[in-house]
Amino acid sequence: MITEIKYSQTNTYVIHGTKGDLLFDTGWAGTFSSFCKALGENNIALQNIKYILISHYHPDHMGIAQEIADKGCVIAAADVQTEFIHSADHIFEKEDNKDFVPIDDTRIKIVPVRKSRAFLKSLGIPGEIIHTPGHSDDSISLWLDKEKTLLVGDLAPLYELEMHQGTQTAESWEKLLKLKPDKIYYGHARPYLKEKENSQNAGISESDIYALVRKITRLIDKGRSDYEIQQKTGADIIFIRDVARMYLTHKNISVQGILDRIEIKNK
Repeated sequence: MITEIKYSQTNTYVIHGTKGDLLFDTGWAGTFSSFCKALGENNIALQNIKYILISHYHPDHMGIAQEIADKGCVIAAADVQTEFIHSADHIFEKEDNKDFVPIDDTRIKIVPVRKSRAFLKSLGIPGEIIHTPGHSDDSISLWLDKEKTLLVGDLAPLYELEMHQGTQTAESWEKLLKLKPDKIYYGHARPYLKEKENSQNAGISESDIYALVRKITRLIDKGRSDYEIQQKTGADIIFIRDVARMYLTHKNISVQGILDRIEIKNK
Protein backbone atom coordinates (compact mmCIF):
# COMPACT_ATOMS: atom_id res chain seq x y z
CA MET A 1 0.00 0.00 0.00
CA ILE A 2 3.03 2.31 0.43
CA THR A 3 5.72 3.03 -2.15
CA GLU A 4 8.72 5.13 -1.21
CA ILE A 5 9.72 7.46 -4.04
CA LYS A 6 13.47 8.13 -3.91
CA TYR A 7 14.44 11.20 -5.88
CA SER A 8 15.59 13.84 -3.36
CA GLN A 9 16.98 14.16 0.15
CA THR A 10 13.45 14.07 1.56
CA ASN A 11 11.70 10.73 1.91
CA THR A 12 8.40 10.90 0.03
CA TYR A 13 5.71 8.24 -0.16
CA VAL A 14 2.77 7.25 -2.32
CA ILE A 15 -0.07 5.63 -0.40
CA HIS A 16 -2.19 3.53 -2.74
CA GLY A 17 -5.89 3.68 -1.99
CA THR A 18 -8.62 1.68 -3.69
CA LYS A 19 -10.03 4.91 -5.14
CA GLY A 20 -6.83 6.84 -5.81
CA ASP A 21 -3.33 7.55 -4.57
CA LEU A 22 -2.15 10.01 -1.93
CA LEU A 23 1.34 11.56 -2.10
CA PHE A 24 2.87 12.28 1.31
CA ASP A 25 5.48 15.07 1.10
CA THR A 26 7.58 16.25 -1.85
CA GLY A 27 11.14 17.38 -2.41
CA TRP A 28 12.86 20.75 -2.81
CA ALA A 29 11.95 23.06 -5.70
CA GLY A 30 13.78 21.99 -8.84
CA THR A 31 13.24 18.25 -8.39
CA PHE A 32 10.03 17.86 -10.42
CA SER A 33 11.67 16.08 -13.36
CA SER A 34 13.43 13.69 -10.97
CA PHE A 35 10.10 13.08 -9.23
CA CYS A 36 8.42 12.15 -12.52
CA LYS A 37 11.30 9.83 -13.40
CA ALA A 38 11.04 8.12 -9.99
CA LEU A 39 7.30 7.62 -10.47
CA GLY A 40 7.98 5.91 -13.79
CA GLU A 41 10.61 3.67 -12.26
CA ASN A 42 7.98 2.55 -9.74
CA ASN A 43 5.24 2.11 -12.37
CA ILE A 44 3.11 4.84 -10.80
CA ALA A 45 1.09 7.09 -13.09
CA LEU A 46 1.05 10.76 -12.11
CA GLN A 47 -2.64 10.97 -12.96
CA ASN A 48 -3.40 8.34 -10.32
CA ILE A 49 -2.32 10.75 -7.58
CA LYS A 50 -5.50 12.45 -6.40
CA TYR A 51 -4.16 14.41 -3.43
CA ILE A 52 -0.89 15.67 -1.94
CA LEU A 53 -0.56 15.81 1.85
CA ILE A 54 2.38 17.74 3.31
CA SER A 55 3.71 16.78 6.74
CA HIS A 56 4.73 20.41 7.36
CA TYR A 57 5.36 23.40 5.15
CA HIS A 58 9.14 23.60 5.20
CA PRO A 59 10.86 24.03 1.81
CA ASP A 60 12.24 20.49 1.55
CA HIS A 61 8.77 18.99 2.03
CA MET A 62 6.54 21.24 -0.10
CA GLY A 63 8.97 22.49 -2.77
CA ILE A 64 7.25 20.97 -5.82
CA ALA A 65 3.74 20.52 -4.42
CA GLN A 66 2.15 23.08 -6.73
CA GLU A 67 4.00 21.80 -9.79
CA ILE A 68 2.54 18.37 -9.12
CA ALA A 69 -0.90 19.84 -8.42
CA ASP A 70 -0.78 21.68 -11.75
CA LYS A 71 -0.86 18.27 -13.43
CA GLY A 72 -4.29 17.50 -12.04
CA CYS A 73 -4.20 16.52 -8.37
CA VAL A 74 -5.14 18.63 -5.35
CA ILE A 75 -3.11 19.77 -2.34
CA ALA A 76 -4.92 18.77 0.84
CA ALA A 77 -3.94 20.88 3.84
CA ALA A 78 -5.01 20.04 7.38
CA ASP A 79 -6.93 22.82 9.08
CA VAL A 80 -4.06 23.22 11.58
CA GLN A 81 -1.74 24.07 8.67
CA THR A 82 -3.61 26.89 6.95
CA GLU A 83 -1.54 29.69 8.51
CA PHE A 84 1.73 28.03 7.46
CA ILE A 85 1.13 27.21 3.78
CA HIS A 86 3.32 30.10 2.59
CA SER A 87 5.83 30.03 5.45
CA ALA A 88 8.65 28.84 3.16
CA ASP A 89 7.99 31.17 0.23
CA HIS A 90 10.48 33.77 1.44
CA ILE A 91 13.26 31.15 1.52
CA PHE A 92 12.85 30.40 -2.18
CA GLU A 93 12.59 34.13 -2.93
CA LYS A 94 15.79 34.83 -0.99
CA GLU A 95 17.58 32.12 -2.95
CA ASP A 96 16.09 33.44 -6.19
CA ASN A 97 14.91 29.92 -6.93
CA LYS A 98 13.16 30.30 -10.26
CA ASP A 99 11.92 26.69 -10.15
CA PHE A 100 9.63 27.34 -7.20
CA VAL A 101 5.90 27.66 -7.86
CA PRO A 102 3.97 29.07 -4.86
CA ILE A 103 0.90 27.18 -3.72
CA ASP A 104 -2.36 28.47 -5.16
CA ASP A 105 -4.61 28.99 -2.14
CA THR A 106 -7.76 28.99 -4.26
CA ARG A 107 -7.20 25.39 -5.34
CA ILE A 108 -6.31 23.63 -2.10
CA LYS A 109 -8.65 21.45 -0.07
CA ILE A 110 -8.81 22.14 3.66
CA VAL A 111 -9.27 18.96 5.69
CA PRO A 112 -10.32 19.31 9.35
CA VAL A 113 -8.18 16.90 11.37
CA ARG A 114 -11.25 15.66 13.24
CA LYS A 115 -12.85 14.73 9.90
CA SER A 116 -9.75 13.28 8.30
CA ARG A 117 -11.03 9.70 8.38
CA ALA A 118 -13.84 10.65 6.03
CA PHE A 119 -11.39 12.37 3.69
CA LEU A 120 -9.05 9.37 3.59
CA LYS A 121 -12.01 7.01 3.16
CA SER A 122 -12.87 8.87 -0.05
CA LEU A 123 -9.55 7.52 -1.40
CA GLY A 124 -10.12 4.04 -0.02
CA ILE A 125 -7.46 4.56 2.65
CA PRO A 126 -8.49 3.59 6.19
CA GLY A 127 -6.67 5.90 8.58
CA GLU A 128 -6.46 9.39 10.01
CA ILE A 129 -4.44 12.59 10.09
CA ILE A 130 -3.03 13.49 13.51
CA HIS A 131 -1.70 16.89 14.58
CA THR A 132 1.80 16.24 15.94
CA PRO A 133 3.58 19.52 16.72
CA GLY A 134 7.16 19.41 17.90
CA HIS A 135 9.38 19.89 14.88
CA SER A 136 7.01 22.67 13.82
CA ASP A 137 3.57 23.90 14.87
CA ASP A 138 2.01 22.75 11.59
CA SER A 139 3.43 19.21 11.67
CA ILE A 140 1.01 16.37 11.06
CA SER A 141 1.37 12.59 10.90
CA LEU A 142 -0.55 10.05 8.86
CA TRP A 143 -1.81 6.82 10.46
CA LEU A 144 -2.79 3.85 8.31
CA ASP A 145 -5.07 1.38 10.08
CA LYS A 146 -4.50 -1.85 8.15
CA GLU A 147 -0.74 -1.55 7.97
CA LYS A 148 -0.40 -0.21 11.54
CA THR A 149 1.92 2.33 9.98
CA LEU A 150 2.83 5.93 10.78
CA LEU A 151 4.32 8.55 8.48
CA VAL A 152 5.63 11.33 10.71
CA GLY A 153 7.64 13.74 8.56
CA ASP A 154 10.33 15.45 10.60
CA LEU A 155 9.06 14.53 14.06
CA ALA A 156 12.21 13.57 16.00
CA PRO A 157 12.98 9.84 15.57
CA LEU A 158 11.58 7.57 18.24
CA TYR A 159 15.05 6.48 19.37
CA GLU A 160 15.75 10.08 20.41
CA LEU A 161 12.57 10.39 22.47
CA GLU A 162 14.38 10.46 25.80
CA MET A 163 16.09 13.68 24.73
CA HIS A 164 12.72 15.40 24.25
CA GLN A 165 10.98 14.61 27.53
CA GLY A 166 8.69 17.43 28.65
CA THR A 167 8.38 18.90 25.15
CA GLN A 168 5.70 19.01 22.45
CA THR A 169 7.63 16.30 20.63
CA ALA A 170 7.20 13.94 23.57
CA GLU A 171 3.49 14.80 23.82
CA SER A 172 3.04 14.06 20.12
CA TRP A 173 4.85 10.72 20.41
CA GLU A 174 2.71 9.84 23.42
CA LYS A 175 -0.37 10.15 21.22
CA LEU A 176 1.17 8.17 18.40
CA LEU A 177 2.54 5.32 20.48
CA LYS A 178 -0.93 4.59 21.82
CA LEU A 179 -1.67 3.33 18.31
CA LYS A 180 1.05 0.66 18.72
CA PRO A 181 2.61 1.07 15.25
CA ASP A 182 4.50 -1.73 13.52
CA LYS A 183 6.16 0.64 11.05
CA ILE A 184 7.23 4.28 11.24
CA TYR A 185 8.40 6.22 8.20
CA TYR A 186 10.39 9.42 8.70
CA GLY A 187 11.09 12.39 6.47
CA HIS A 188 14.85 11.85 6.57
CA ALA A 189 15.79 9.01 8.94
CA ARG A 190 15.65 5.32 8.07
CA PRO A 191 12.27 3.71 8.85
CA TYR A 192 11.46 1.81 12.02
CA LEU A 193 10.20 -1.65 11.16
CA LYS A 194 9.17 -3.58 14.25
CA GLU A 195 9.43 -6.99 12.61
CA LYS A 196 12.87 -6.24 11.21
CA GLU A 197 14.15 -4.79 14.48
CA ASN A 198 12.93 -7.83 16.37
CA SER A 199 14.43 -10.34 13.94
CA GLN A 200 17.70 -8.44 13.64
CA ASN A 201 18.53 -9.18 17.25
CA ALA A 202 16.70 -12.48 17.63
CA GLY A 203 18.55 -14.95 19.80
CA ILE A 204 20.90 -12.32 21.23
CA SER A 205 20.71 -11.96 24.99
CA GLU A 206 20.67 -8.59 26.68
CA SER A 207 24.11 -9.19 28.16
CA ASP A 208 25.51 -10.08 24.72
CA ILE A 209 24.07 -6.90 23.20
CA TYR A 210 25.52 -4.89 26.08
CA ALA A 211 28.96 -6.42 25.46
CA LEU A 212 28.65 -5.82 21.73
CA VAL A 213 27.83 -2.13 22.20
CA ARG A 214 30.73 -1.74 24.62
CA LYS A 215 33.09 -3.32 22.08
CA ILE A 216 31.78 -1.04 19.32
CA THR A 217 32.35 2.09 21.43
CA ARG A 218 35.91 1.02 22.21
CA LEU A 219 36.64 0.55 18.51
CA ILE A 220 35.12 3.98 17.83
CA ASP A 221 37.55 5.43 20.39
CA LYS A 222 40.38 3.83 18.42
CA GLY A 223 39.24 5.60 15.27
CA ARG A 224 38.06 2.49 13.44
CA SER A 225 35.62 2.94 10.54
CA ASP A 226 32.12 1.46 10.42
CA TYR A 227 33.27 -1.27 8.06
CA GLU A 228 36.34 -2.12 10.16
CA ILE A 229 34.07 -2.42 13.19
CA GLN A 230 31.72 -4.66 11.22
CA GLN A 231 34.60 -6.96 10.29
CA LYS A 232 35.77 -7.19 13.90
CA THR A 233 32.36 -7.63 15.54
CA GLY A 234 30.09 -9.10 12.86
CA ALA A 235 27.41 -6.57 13.84
CA ASP A 236 24.92 -5.15 11.36
CA ILE A 237 26.28 -1.95 9.76
CA ILE A 238 23.09 0.00 10.48
CA PHE A 239 23.25 -1.04 14.13
CA ILE A 240 26.89 0.08 14.29
CA ARG A 241 25.98 3.47 12.84
CA ASP A 242 23.13 3.88 15.32
CA VAL A 243 25.49 3.12 18.21
CA ALA A 244 28.11 5.50 16.81
CA ARG A 245 25.60 8.29 16.41
CA MET A 246 24.39 7.99 19.99
CA TYR A 247 27.92 7.62 21.34
CA LEU A 248 29.38 10.59 19.47
CA THR A 249 26.50 13.01 20.01
CA HIS A 250 25.85 12.38 23.72
CA LYS A 251 28.77 13.26 25.98
CA ASN A 252 29.58 10.64 28.62
CA ILE A 253 26.65 8.45 27.60
CA SER A 254 26.66 4.96 29.12
CA VAL A 255 26.22 1.71 27.22
CA GLN A 256 22.80 1.37 28.83
CA GLY A 257 21.95 4.89 27.71
CA ILE A 258 22.80 3.92 24.14
CA LEU A 259 20.66 0.80 24.39
CA ASP A 260 17.71 2.79 25.69
CA ARG A 261 17.97 5.39 22.95
CA ILE A 262 18.13 3.01 20.00
CA GLU A 263 15.36 0.85 21.41
CA ILE A 264 16.94 -2.54 21.30
CA LYS A 265 16.79 -3.44 24.98
CA ASN A 266 14.98 -6.77 25.50
CA LYS A 267 14.73 -7.36 21.71
